Amino acid sequence: MARLVARGVEEGGMQARLRTVPSVSPDHEASAPPVPPSGPPYATLDDLGDCAALALGSPTRFGNMAAPLKYFLDGTSGLWLHATLAGKPAGVFTSTSSMHGGQETTLLSMMLPLMHHGMLITGLPYSEPELLSTRDGGTPYGPSHVAGRDGKTPLSTDEKRLCSALGRRLATIAARLRASE
Repeated sequence: MARLVARGVEEGGMQARLRTVPSVSPDHEASAPPVPPSGPPYATLDDLGDCAALALGSPTRFGNMAAPLKYFLDGTSGLWLHATLAGKPAGVFTSTSSMHGGQETTLLSMMLPLMHHGMLITGLPYSEPELLSTRDGGTPYGPSHVAGRDGKTPLSTDEKRLCSALGRRLATIAARLRASE
């Protein structure tokens, strides 16, 4: 999903930068390796400060964002104190194992810290035709995916299009905000 959102950002004329967050260990003495073994590098507070727009994604855990993302966001108070993210557009996306697995509440849980930062929440308008026709994932709050119990259900065409639409929307809004400065 993140790659599709990033593709949409680039289709919208902006550069996308994929990042992940380290896992949270139940062992308080353990720490995550400084570089993930594969995939995009870990997000930093500087990444957030440098972005023109932000898309956050998380799997759903009992109707909430996953602990690693929450832990990362809980560490952004320095950015909040300086209003670093205020006025920047942000969107969210998620995946669940079942259709009624908490997609909308997870999306909302990711929006709350972004609103505290003063970010401009960007959902998906119903002018996106897939939002009206999807039988899988997708809400006006953001793209979503029903991955199935084994996590192997591929993204539907509608889900893919909604991910790209969010990226394009973030890029368009970020460009308009930049042009108005």
